[in-house]
This record gives sequence, structure tokens and C-alpha cells, in this order.
Amino acid sequence: MAIDGIVVVDKPAGWTSHDVVGKLRRLARTRRVGHAGTLDPMATGVLVLGIERATRLLGYLSLTEKSYDATIRLGVATQTDDAEGVVTSRKPAGHITREEIEREISKLTGEITQVPSAVSAVKVGGERAYRRVQAGQQVELSPRRVVISRFDLLDMRRQDDVIDLDVTIDCSSGTYVRALARDLGAALDVGGHLTALRRTRVGPYGIESARTIADLERSFSVVPIAEVASEYFPRFDVDEPTARLVAYGQKLPGVTVGGNLVGMFAPDGRFLALYEDTDEGAKPVAVFAG
Repeated sequence: MAIDGIVVVDKPAGWTSHDVVGKLRRLARTRRVGHAGTLDPMATGVLVLGIERATRLLGYLSLTEKSYDATIRLGVATQTDDAEGVVTSRKPAGHITREEIEREISKLTGEITQVPSAVSAVKVGGERAYRRVQAGQQVELSPRRVVISRFDLLDMRRQDDVIDLDVTIDCSSGTYVRALARDLGAALDVGGHLTALRRTRVGPYGIESARTIADLERSFSVVPIAEVASEYFPRFDVDEPTARLVAYGQKLPGVTVGGNLVGMFAPDGRFLALYEDTDEGAKPVAVFAG
């Protein structure tokens, strides 16, 4: 029987997020595997997956802040806003200064409005946008608010009429780094696209804690759900009679657990549920026992 828990994978290039899910299903010998935050096949880096009951826990973890290392090429635009797409325009970019680039980057920092890439997984009329593009249809996506808390230019390299920019980005969920490359190129009137992308962090999970597929093939293991919950949420230990009530999702009149999303643990260390305080006592938010 598979162990409930979290696996942080360093996704290799060329794999879809679903490919990683399929691999972990085989390694964990269970169908109950899910992931938080899709990565494009071209991208590498942190992909957080839940096994068994931990698939439900993913939704309660604060995985909204993400960090990326990326390379943006100025002077060339593509249909997909990344290196895998057909080139749609070329325009010399060699004249652009670092100061001009940093000025436009600053305009793409903070809370901004962003139109997702046309080949994104956003649904349009019940169908993924990228499928409509693949079918030759024009796709118009609505802008959305995203937060770019960090957009730093680390290095720039000039080669003929193009400029490659190495950048690091901290952003909210729903941000398309490809769209940032596209919009930066458009603002500089030369076009731009993403040539490399590596996700270095999802919430509290950094690349240093990620394991490669080869590592997992040699020695498959998970971070147990109790350990994840104990590290992530305030811990509230209960006695055995109360543990039985919590395991069935019962309210606890007169009991104060100390806040919202508090981990409830049995005397033997089992993670039972997430509870929150109300005026009538503690009540369940999600039950993981069983």
C-alpha cells in the first residue's frame, strides 16, 4: 500500500507534468497521484506532487508563490512565446541598452495585468486554448491580475541582432513567464520569447529539496503526510476519545485549537484532520483519517 505524502520532483526537460504523474503512479503503485502547478515540457524544476490522501492536502498548502530562473531572447517573437514555437517575427535588438531593458522590466513588476499565452491551458468555451491554436483558430484570452514581486536582470549577452537576458522571477500562481518574455519584447518593440525556464521554488519547497526521476527510480520515498502537516500547520494533539471524534469529522464544542487550518494529531502521531476555531468550538475543514 502506498504511503500518503508529498514528493518534490525536479522535472526534466521534455516531460509533461502528466508524464511525471504517470511515472510516480508506477513507482508508488497507486493511481492517487496529483500535482500542484503545471510545468511546460520545455521547463525544468520544482513540481510538487501528492500521493494518496496527500493529493487533497495539496489544496491547503500555500503553494501560490513561485520562483523561476529564465532566459529571455529579445529580437525574435514566436507563436508560443517560447523556443518551441514557430518564429513569427524578427527585429534587430542589438541597439537596446541595459537601462532601457531594466526600465521596461520595472513596469512588469508589482501587480500587473497579463494576458495569458495563446497556447496556455486556459479554457475557452470549455476547450483548452492551446488546442484551439493547434486547430488553426484565433484565440482571444482575457487579461488577469498577477503579482510579480521580483523581476531581476542578472546578466545579458549580445549576439548579432539578438540579446539574451538571464532573469530571476518571483510571482503569484497564474503568472505566465512566457507572457512576461512576450510583453517585455513588445514593450521594447523588437519581440521576445522564452528560451529556458527553471522553476526553483513552489511555496516552501525549493529546488534543493527536489529529487530527480533517476533518484526516485533508485530509491522511492515520500515525505509522510503527518510530517508535512506538522511542519506546515500549527499542531494540536488530542487524546484517544477526541481522536475518534476528529477522525469522523465531528465538531468539538468548547474546544479552541488556536486558529484556522490547525493540524489535529492522534496520540500515536497520526495526522487526522485540519480544524478551525468558531464561536461554537472547533470544527473540521478537511478530514484525512481513514
